[in-house]
Order: sequence, then structure tokens, then C-alpha cells
Amino acid sequence: MQYPVTKRAFGLAILVLSGLQLMVVLDGTVMILALPRLQEQLGLSSAGSAWTVTAYGLPFAGLMLLGGRLGDSFGRKRMLILGVAVFTVASALCGSAQNEAWLIAARAVQGTGAAIAAPTAFALVASTYAPGPARNQAIAIFGSMVGIGSIGGLVIGGALTSVDWRWIFWINVPIGALIVLGAVRELRDTKHQRISLDVRGAVLGTLACAAIVFGATEGPEIGWDSPIILGSVIGGLVLLIAFVFAERNVENPLLPWSLFDSRDRVITFIAIFLTSGVLGATTFFVAQFLQNVLGYSPLMAGLASIPFTLGAGAGTAAASKAAQFVAPRWLLFAAALVLAAGLWFGSTIDRSVEYFPTLLAMLCVVGFCVGTAIVILPLCVLVGVDMAHIGPLSAVGQMFMNMGTPFAVGLLSPIALSKTLSLDGISGKVTDMTTAQIDALGSGYTFVLLVCAIGTAVLGVLALTLRYTPAQLAHAQHAQDEAQKS
Repeated sequence: MQYPVTKRAFGLAILVLSGLQLMVVLDGTVMILALPRLQEQLGLSSAGSAWTVTAYGLPFAGLMLLGGRLGDSFGRKRMLILGVAVFTVASALCGSAQNEAWLIAARAVQGTGAAIAAPTAFALVASTYAPGPARNQAIAIFGSMVGIGSIGGLVIGGALTSVDWRWIFWINVPIGALIVLGAVRELRDTKHQRISLDVRGAVLGTLACAAIVFGATEGPEIGWDSPIILGSVIGGLVLLIAFVFAERNVENPLLPWSLFDSRDRVITFIAIFLTSGVLGATTFFVAQFLQNVLGYSPLMAGLASIPFTLGAGAGTAAASKAAQFVAPRWLLFAAALVLAAGLWFGSTIDRSVEYFPTLLAMLCVVGFCVGTAIVILPLCVLVGVDMAHIGPLSAVGQMFMNMGTPFAVGLLSPIALSKTLSLDGISGKVTDMTTAQIDALGSGYTFVLLVCAIGTAVLGVLALTLRYTPAQLAHAQHAQDEAQKS
């Protein structure tokens, strides 16, 4: 096979692929710091604020497996260009939004574009760069975009929001256009073979999740006994059951049930989902606490959140080393125990809390523990798996990781609101609230951290049931590396 790049990774092709990865990661976080401004200018409700995050995350996670299949069937370069084009147009629509419904609908289209483009990007790294130093450099650059995007999303989102929240979306337009032009010029399409696409499964699964999250998110404001809410939740459950039966009777299912034949792997998938949910909810509600309760500007809130990301990076590095000697269950249990304690402590703070040293230490500890989990769990998924199944299993694990955040934000937002309302707080603009109402709002945010602490304790108990050994994890790491090089 002839590879377009054989000597070194640096060049326009890696800028295109890593730029796409960075753009997709950034849009998962930049929105969070803009929410207080959106609440003021667009009159977003509490549920609407959650939906701006959830509307992007649900189609991104739910359609990601279908996006990968589209690349295999119609050509990865072609699908990457299509996905980026959809994402770019949706970004322009987000930046031009005049009301809540417009913004949420455009965010859903944005997530759909990301789901089409993102799965093809890593595969194009393998088909563009020759095995050896060139591909290793490309994979390292591509992978680093997740960390850079996590930090950059907070800082860039805060800085742009301080100017005008619309720029967090408009900035994607020239970047997306450059990525499309670079892809047309530099990337070579992969060989593709038409395969049957499980569109029905992707639509059923995504709609089921959206309906359930809609019912839970809108329940406190519309009323739990409302026919709309009851119909949404019941309809979501029916769609979920239909999805399960549909996946059993399709030639090329998105979620082959053979991937769930191991008890340990099923537990690992659940643990990945919980970890992602805790990560997403903590980021979302801490950012709201910093701005709406402590009065930080968007830029200050972004800078103040950086220790969380840095702590996650340190946890990832430490866990990678420790996994060679310590069984995964003990690493995950210890991380869950400390994380639960950190989140419980976070649930006790109020607007009198000082950033240094209290919040700084809490963010570092929580980030470190989350980083430990997100490096161990994906390796557990691949234990005992032959080379042919590493790609599909990794994709499923990534789907659960991406699904956790929109679910957590969607389901925990009404819990926060209910707590706030129970303390005579209100849902609306912070600028219209009294000091007592801001305190009630802060109590709602911190109560969610207590719920996350309970979820983390469940994660710790689940982790103790895993039977993987350090040797098995080392073998899984080696198999993953080999799959990336092939």
C-alpha cells in the first residue's frame, strides 16, 4: 500500500486531521462558560441551559457508530468533508440564534456533523501516514488534541464569551472552511465497500435517549404529571425496547450483542458511562457555580477550571505507570473513594468559599481521580480481545464515554433546580435574584456534587468486582498499540 506521507507527520494533512479533532473537542466545553450570558441575552431556562449541552452530546454519541460505518461504506475522506461542512453550517446557525429553540436545534445539527466527521479522522491518520515514525508522530499529535481542547475550550470559551458569546460558534466557520479545503487537497480517500447500514438502530437509540432525557429535564418546569412528560418518558422506554429487539435482528448491528458476552466488560462499560457522567456534571455545575454564585467572569471561570484538567492529565500519567503493577480494581476503587470524598466536600461549600487553597485543591484532586479512571477503563474493555475486534470495541467504549455527559447534565439539571426551588430560590437571571436566592441556586449546584459522590461510590463498588490483572492490561495496551500501527 502506498502512503501519501512516509517520512514525517508535520504538514498540512495533520493540521487538517488534528484541527478537526480539536474543533470537535472544543465545542464540547466552550458552551458551558457561555451559559450565564445566554441566560441573560436569550432568556434560557434552567432546562434550556442543560439542553444546549445535551442537544450536542446526544447525537454526537448516539450517531458516532453510524458515522464510522458511513466512512467505511462511502469513503472516509468524503464523509469527513460532509461532516465538517454540516458542523460548520450549524456553527453559523448557533452563532446567529435568536431564541432558545433555534440554538438547541442548531446544536443538535452540530452534534450530527461531529458524529459523521470525527470517527473517520483517526482512520484517515492510519491511511495517510506510513507505519513507523511518521504514523507514530501523527497519532501523538492527533491524540494530544483532546488534552489541548479540554484546556483550550475553557480558556477560549471564557475569552470569547467575555467579548460576545456568539463568537464561540462563529469562530468555527473559518476554521471549518479551512479544514474542508485542506482535506480536499491533502487527504486521500480510503477504499470503501458498500455495507448494510443500521440506520434504524442509530435513530431508535438516539431518539430513545433524547426522549428520556427530555422528560427528566423538563419535568420540574412543565410538571411531572404532564401528559407531555409522561408520554416522553414512556415513549423513550418503548423506543429503547424497540432498539434492543431491532439490534438482535439486523445483519450489521451498531451494537453487536457478542460485545457484551463478558461480565467484566459489561461492568466496564457501565463504569465508563458513570465516569463520563461525573466528569461532565462536575465540569458543568462547577462552571455555573463559579459564575452565577461566586461572580467570576467567563474568562476567570475558564482559568480557574484549568487545575481540574491538569489534575486529570497527571492522573492519566500516574495511572498508566501504576497499571503495570497494581490490579485495575484497586486503582479504580482507590480513585473512586478519593473522588467520592472530594465531591462530598464540594457539596458542602457555599459562596463564602475561597478559591485558594480550597477550590484549587478540590479541583486538582477530583481531576486526578477522573484521569485515573479514564485511562484504566478503556484498557479493561480490550482485555482478551483479538485484533479484529479492537476497533469496534474501542468505538463502543468511546460511545459510552461521550454519552455519559449529556445524560448526566440532562438528568441532574432538574435535580439541581428542584433543590433550588425547595429553598425558595427561582429559575431565571442571576441579576434578578436576591442574595438568598443566589444562595439557593448555589445549594442546587452543590447538591448535584453530592449525587455525583453517590454515583462515584457505586463506581467504586463495581470496580471491586473486576478480575483483570496488570498483565492482562499490559497485553491490552500492546494490542491497542499494534492495532493503531496496522
